[in-house]
Amino acid sequence: MQSQLDQLPDRDPQETAEWRESLDAVVRHAGPDRAAQVLRRTVAHAGDAGLDVPALLETPYVNTIPTAAEPELPGDPGLERRIAAWNRWNAAAMVTRGSRFGLGGHIATFASAAWLYETGFNHFFRGKDDPRAPGSGDQLYIQGHASPGIYARAFLDGRLTEAHLDRFRQEAAPGAVEGLPSYPHPRRLPWLWEFPTVSMGLGPISAIYQARFNRYLANRGIKDTSASHVWAFLGDGEMDEPESTAALALAAREQLDNLTFVINCNLQRLDGPVRANFKVVQELEAQFRGAGWNVVKSLWGSAWDELLALDTTGALARRLRAVPDAQFQTYATRDAAYIREHFFGAEPALAELAKLLSDDKILDCFRLSRGGHEPRKVYAAYRAAVAHEGAPTVILAQTVKGHTLGKGFESRNANHQMKKLTGAEFRDMRDLLELPIPDSALDGDLVPYAHPGPDSPEVRYLQERRAALGGPAPARRVHPVALPEPSAKPFDALAKGSGSQEIATTMAFVRLVKDLMRDKETGRRWVPVVPDEARTFGMESLFPSAGIYSPRGQGYDPVDRDQLLYYKEAANGQILNEGITEAGSLASFTAAATSYATHGEPMIPFYIFYAMFGFQRTGDQFWALADQLGRGFVIGATAGRTTMTGEGLQHADGHSPLLASTNPAALIYDPAFAYEVAVIVKDGLRRMYGEAAPGEDPDVFYYLTVYNEPKVQPPMPAGVEEGIVRGLYRYRTADSPAGSPAGSTAGSTAEATEDAPRAQVLASGTAIHWALDAQRLLAEDWGVAADVWSATSWSELRRDALSCDAAQLRGEDRVPYVTRALEGAPGPVLAVSDWMRQVPDQIAQWVPQEYTSLGTDGFGLSDTREAARRHFGVDPESIVVAVLDRLARRGEVKKETVAAAAAKYGLA
Repeated sequence: MQSQLDQLPDRDPQETAEWRESLDAVVRHAGPDRAAQVLRRTVAHAGDAGLDVPALLETPYVNTIPTAAEPELPGDPGLERRIAAWNRWNAAAMVTRGSRFGLGGHIATFASAAWLYETGFNHFFRGKDDPRAPGSGDQLYIQGHASPGIYARAFLDGRLTEAHLDRFRQEAAPGAVEGLPSYPHPRRLPWLWEFPTVSMGLGPISAIYQARFNRYLANRGIKDTSASHVWAFLGDGEMDEPESTAALALAAREQLDNLTFVINCNLQRLDGPVRANFKVVQELEAQFRGAGWNVVKSLWGSAWDELLALDTTGALARRLRAVPDAQFQTYATRDAAYIREHFFGAEPALAELAKLLSDDKILDCFRLSRGGHEPRKVYAAYRAAVAHEGAPTVILAQTVKGHTLGKGFESRNANHQMKKLTGAEFRDMRDLLELPIPDSALDGDLVPYAHPGPDSPEVRYLQERRAALGGPAPARRVHPVALPEPSAKPFDALAKGSGSQEIATTMAFVRLVKDLMRDKETGRRWVPVVPDEARTFGMESLFPSAGIYSPRGQGYDPVDRDQLLYYKEAANGQILNEGITEAGSLASFTAAATSYATHGEPMIPFYIFYAMFGFQRTGDQFWALADQLGRGFVIGATAGRTTMTGEGLQHADGHSPLLASTNPAALIYDPAFAYEVAVIVKDGLRRMYGEAAPGEDPDVFYYLTVYNEPKVQPPMPAGVEEGIVRGLYRYRTADSPAGSPAGSTAGSTAEATEDAPRAQVLASGTAIHWALDAQRLLAEDWGVAADVWSATSWSELRRDALSCDAAQLRGEDRVPYVTRALEGAPGPVLAVSDWMRQVPDQIAQWVPQEYTSLGTDGFGLSDTREAARRHFGVDPESIVVAVLDRLARRGEVKKETVAAAAAKYGLA
């Protein structure tokens, strides 16, 4: 059969034939296993020699680092074993004690991963006070289900008390001490946790973009982060989530050797084996190697050294590779006779090897001896990871899920759902861990916590190790740095309006940020994040001035280099143009939005994207952003159901403000005019980066929906700033002449008389223009006077109203802002927007007048804007008919008028 290589010229076919013949000879005389071994060693040697050969995607199912190459474990291994034992005990005790309240918790995950954490805490993880990484330290993404072990360690080093541990998963009830959240939740325990990770799959992608953002800060000269290392602790089952592996190539492409994944391969998901009929370790190795990562496998403990040394034929390595994961889990729970028959009995060479092994030796190997349970092997893997240059590292550490918890837990499919140990199991665990806990302490109904004492050798050693590494970890620290207020000039420019020029609010926002990025004090702190749609959003003007971040700079001549707005990449570029990945873009945004705490460097990110593909696609990441207390601006561009002409159903967004409103940290605005954009952004900068007002939470992010519909932008009327920020103000009364400032009555040319029927029309975003047209038609055609209000934020109006309702129940006399704003306004209220009706209906119960709404419920479609708006019944004529209908129901216009209007406008 011809090879693909035959397409390439071979200058010496005879030499090639001799190499092939040599390989054939090895196969004939030593067998295929030996031939494969020779090939692997040859390829490895070629790589070491600097030859350009493809790397092998899979290596034998043994440890990457041979025992002879393992460094000695520094420190005091005996004390470290005792520290780990105390932590194992208290993690299990905490969850078991909580189970009496039906609270649950997870025990088995930390039991399997204990040494993966302990080794890092003792020897690798840098704290915030490490002089090599001041204010930053390392970034630790702790596996969510392992949180009891982290709490147990914090208890041992004095950061938590027994009272804290007894408040595990009890956060609502008031008390002298704070409750402990079930998982890493920075918003719930902001002095300890930095990164939320329990929404599985988000930790891996967040860690990659955090490591990348660390390099971004350094390359832009904002902070030296060269000593900060990102560690992500993951589960092998978690790697099935698409986000877990979505950005592996990015990490390799940008040579993020400041990043290490530690995957706890206990071979179990939540309900059973990860790869029941396959080998998850080998699959992950191939996946990571193929993406360009350095892979370190730590599979077998020291008990396996003797077996592997006896494997002169390769039969053992071959059998280890062939046995599926689920079968290996079974071996961990069966007796030696079963293992002799079903594992070693597979071929004669293995049967002969088994004769040299005692039953105890076999059980030691198959039940307990794993690389992830031996600190020396874990230390060797970690040291190899931090020493590796030019690529990120993944450590595949094999463990037993439920290790040290007893036969009822270890390797059992149900151990994820098992929330407590029995008294007998605690006694067995105590004996196994050699803890000095008397039987009398275990006689009661409540298992005790155990602590060697604040002056014990274990605690002193733990604290000394952490002091040497820069303080406690994990730890979150907020540096109170208020940024100076930027120049008023960019905001004033939008407040003046656009004259006769038509610009969309999307472009207004881009112009504003472009000007703010020029600010001498804060301009360099802006971080534009865009998922490869910068030109769609009119951002190409930023390319040559700000540059697109690329750690390698620009290694090519861009095709548009001779144009003014050419595509410019630079190592110190400011724009993060992420490619077609909303998940990656939001992970980048999150890293920048939390830099004020992670690195003590407040950055001002804005993430701009198709509105449809924001909260709908990455809602879980937005929730994690809120948990992580991220700050910044999220921009849903090309917003609305009817503004995306020709794009159709999947691009037409009629619901993102509703989705966003479920996020307590999201402040959602739907500005109609450029000056509203300016006021909202200015207020956001004050609240998040300046001086928040009393009672204001600065740990929020702003979601602005902006439109791609060019319109003449009016100047800002006087005195509307408060209404813009709070969510509602009257833009134009029925008596105001067209184009006049809001509320003006001078020189009125409106057709409606003073005793005309009146109505109030509330509109947001681009719908303000339909409402203004409807206002004119109502006056000219039907003699109806309508006031038009700009509703900049339906959700902020609702939140204020909910807060007032809660205050009323406490005996306070507070009236919602929307109620006060509309109080006394004559006639019914009609709300209209380019969103589904549920968006404006959020405020219905607090509007004192009769209230109804129009919206774009249903799927989007492709057509002109006018046709789409007629289809959804939100165009100016539809608004007119809806207002007349409400007035007819009140008896203020004749019922026949409604039908006449519908016929006149072609709506009948």
